[in-house]
This record gives sequence, C-alpha cells and structure tokens, in this order.
Amino acid sequence: MNTLFIQNGNSEINVPDIAFVERQVEWLSAIIDARLKLYFGHDCKFKSIEEVKDEDVNWYNNFFQSNSYSFADKVLLWLSMAPVLRPQLLDFFYVKNQDIDNRFSEFGALKAAQLNGLVPTLDTLLFILCGDDLQQRIFYLNYFGRNHFLFTSNLVQLEMPSAAEPYTASVLVASNDLIELILRGKEYAPEFSHSFPAKKLFTHQDWDELVLESKTIAQIEEIKTWIEMGDAMLDELDLRSKIKPGYRSLFFGQPGTGKTFTAALLGKYTGYDVYRIDLSLVISKFIGETEKNLTKIFDRAENKKWILFFDEADALFGKRTQVKDSHDRYANQEVSFLLQRVEDYNGLVILATNLKSNIDEAFARRFQSIIYFKMPSAKERLKIWQNTFSHKTIFAADVNLEQISAEFEVSGGSIINVVRYCSLIAMKRKERIIFYEDIVEGLRKEFLKEGKTI
Repeated sequence: MNTLFIQNGNSEINVPDIAFVERQVEWLSAIIDARLKLYFGHDCKFKSIEEVKDEDVNWYNNFFQSNSYSFADKVLLWLSMAPVLRPQLLDFFYVKNQDIDNRFSEFGALKAAQLNGLVPTLDTLLFILCGDDLQQRIFYLNYFGRNHFLFTSNLVQLEMPSAAEPYTASVLVASNDLIELILRGKEYAPEFSHSFPAKKLFTHQDWDELVLESKTIAQIEEIKTWIEMGDAMLDELDLRSKIKPGYRSLFFGQPGTGKTFTAALLGKYTGYDVYRIDLSLVISKFIGETEKNLTKIFDRAENKKWILFFDEADALFGKRTQVKDSHDRYANQEVSFLLQRVEDYNGLVILATNLKSNIDEAFARRFQSIIYFKMPSAKERLKIWQNTFSHKTIFAADVNLEQISAEFEVSGGSIINVVRYCSLIAMKRKERIIFYEDIVEGLRKEFLKEGKTI
C-alpha cells in the first residue's frame, strides 16, 4: 500500500481501499438506522448507537495518530462524507412528522441547492449522537466547538448559517483535503485561483547549487533544522506553553540573489510544499477584503506541511502610515491584523523584500531570523556561472569565466538569464559553442533592465 503524511506531518497512514470505504459507509448507515429506531421506539437490536461496532480500528489509530479520537469523531468524519459517497444515505431524514405535516426539525439536515438530496448540519450530528438527550447535546455542543481538531485541521468545514440562525444550523462539509485522502490516498493540492491566490514553488536543482556566503547558509540551515525538529523540541522539552509553534523569517536583498530559490529548496529537502502568495490578488482597495483574502490562505495552510512565501512582502507588510483619515486608520488596523495572523500561524512563513527598511518594525521584531542575501562575490559568481552552464557546453577560446566573474558584478538571477540567452543563441546557430560576445550581449541586456550600461 502507498503511504502519505497528514496531521502536522507527524502521522503516516495507509491508503484505504474500496472495501474499507464501503464498510465505513455501512457502519454509518447502521448507526443512523439504530438512532431512528431508538428515537421512535421501534424494535432495535442495539440499546445504544455506540454498540454498532466498527472493525477498522487500525486505520483510525493511524489516521488520528496525533490526536486522540472518539466514537463521535468518527461519526462526524463519515457524516460529512455521506453526500459525496452515498447521498441517499441521508434520505432517512426526509421522513415527515405527521402531527405537523413537515420534516422533523431535530433532524437538522438541509436540502442542498444543487444536490438532489440533503446535506448534514451540526444539528444532524447532534441528533444522531444524542437523540433527545439534552445533557448529551450540551456536552457535544461544547465538544464540537470551532476549535475541534477536525475543523482546525481543515478536514471538515463548518459552513456557517445566516446571522438569524443558530450555530447548530451550520452545514458539515467534507473538505477537499478529506475527500482526496479518503478517495485518492494523497494530500489535496489546491490550484491557483482568485479564491486561493498562491502557486506551488518547486525546483529541480539541488542544495549544493545554492551559492551564498557561509554565514547566510548557516542561517538557512537553522530554518531547515526548525522544520525537521521544531515540533519534537516543543514536545520533548515541554516548551509549547512558552514558545509559539510557528517560525517567521525575513529574507532581504537585491532581486536575483537567491531568496525564492532558497524557499523552494527548503521545501524540496524537508518534504514541505512551498506556496508563493500572489499579492496582486490578495491586496484589495476595498476595506476588509485584504484580510479576507489572507484569511483564506492561512486557514487552508493551517496544520499542513506548507511553507508560505510572500515575495515583495513590503507591498502588504510595509510600514504603517500616519493616520490622516479613516482609510489610513483602517489600513493600519489591517496591518496589525496581518501581523497577528502571521504570528499565530503554526508553520513557516517567509517574507521576502528588496529592502529590510521597507518592512514595518513591529513585524521585524517578531521574526525568528532576518537573513541578508548579499550580491555574490567574484568567487561566488564564478561558481554560479560554472553550475549554471550545461556540462555539454563548449566555450570558445576567448571565454574566461573567472575573468568575467571578476569584471561583472551581477546577481545569480541575472547570471541564469545570461546563460539562458547564450544557450538559446548557440542552439539557433545549431551548435553548442558559447562565445564571449554572447555573454557580453546577455549581460548588456541584464544591465539595461536596471538602467545601466556596460
């Protein structure tokens, strides 16, 4: 069987097979049948729904490894999946109360807008678990609060009702994460869209291709160590009550100095997904919309093996303005909200900017590390030139990479662009020879981007 990781990256679970899913659906069906029979006083072989046995204990032990789980948690899990796996399972709750010629209000299930059937609500879950036992209902109302781990881990979502309806009218929705885990045995990777304005970063390059000064490498290694050992440190040294679980790092330096590449490598070598946030879709001129957009991202990322990478972060996390009008006041409140949300995130957040001074000082004080990505030295530039050109490249006699590295002070990103240009020109000539004039022309193009000349 295949394996995958969920729940803060600490749990390994086996991919369930179709027979397993069928057993769980039948188990839930038997529980609903038992509850209805017990509630209406019909003959039932069970005295309580807890007597309906489930034999797949090992799967649950693995799935909920980082959390203790209860019978009620399992009911919630599969009840949320019912409209996906067997929509007709909830047809039981269509039955009418003959006294009022209407459905039983205690069943709680709602008619779906598109689905030709019912969707479960928190009221539905409470009815299945408690019947008309008020004491039990109050217990489970507290138990299934918004901070319940199935909600905070984004496996089951609570679609809140209108302000005129109680919390218990919230619809229980199996998240894409849960559906992907149950049906395909893998973690769900959201696609870039207006509702999720982030793209996954990845690289085919290796760690030894990251060319930075030794001090910077040491700081990056510290982040890598936190990703690998941070949770173990908090648990084994009993530090969770004293230290927040997340990690925040500020990368600053000129464009092309390796900030984005470093973030991608951290993800590759720790098994974490790196999502680069598209701030053009996050930032809104409308009051409150930026907060909502950021909240969507942080809610999706919570308890995942994700690294959130905010490039050109000063556009969003920049210095607060002097308050001249109500709009400025709200903008400052917005920055404060974002500051708190970043600080509360339990994963790794990397903010990248060209200038450290552009970032609000209140943010800077809360970073675990602030890493300066310097322009590479001549020695480092030589290594980047050598690493970037293909081993199949043939250099003309007039090409001296050591001399070029010493003469032209450019970033690693610019070197990559020059190599791309030179390689393309060589291919156009139907050869693999790189000439000095090709490199100089590529460099000239890079300098022009900055308004400079060679």
